[in-house]
Amino acid sequence: METGVFKIVVLIFSIVVHECAHGWMALRCGDPTAKFLGRLTLNPIPHLDPIGSVILPLFLFLSGSSFLIGWAKPVPVNPRNFNNPGFDNVKVSGIGPLSNILLAFAFTFLAIISRNILHNNMLYLLCGFGIQINLILALFNILPLSPLDGSHILEYYIPSDIKTIYNRIQVAGPIILLILIITGLLWTILWPPYYYLFDKFLGIIEVFT
Repeated sequence: METGVFKIVVLIFSIVVHECAHGWMALRCGDPTAKFLGRLTLNPIPHLDPIGSVILPLFLFLSGSSFLIGWAKPVPVNPRNFNNPGFDNVKVSGIGPLSNILLAFAFTFLAIISRNILHNNMLYLLCGFGIQINLILALFNILPLSPLDGSHILEYYIPSDIKTIYNRIQVAGPIILLILIITGLLWTILWPPYYYLFDKFLGIIEVFT
């Protein structure tokens, strides 16, 4: 039970960092909206989404699911305040998944410390979960489907003559995403790159332990 609670804490922390990263980059790009609304904080309360941050993780945990996933309330961003509206949107969107990759490296470093210095097996296992969830969050969010970060990144690079068609398709993005989740196709898409990356991170730990 304690391990499960800690896993939920790690999950919430990871998605809060993800959203804070969006707000921080938006501020650097000229948009202070998130700062003014008090969303540039690691305090989870302003970020919690009742379904994505509480109900879904608890449901997955209580149902004995082998994985946990969730989301926080999106940080409000006003692209009209950006210094360079086109590419700044790419930077704000991309920093979210990048923050999860950086967290995966941080948990890798902590896993090495927990194994070599602290000799704490529970902490070591939780670090492994921290790596797993952050890799999943990063890969999930770079999918080119609205409202995920990947859809905003790809939009910048889509040729202008087909951008209208692309935007029309993105209207159905949430429905397509829901279908992928319900049918299990989402995990079919995510698992190959996830296992590849997770194996690489484990390799780093093995080198130093």
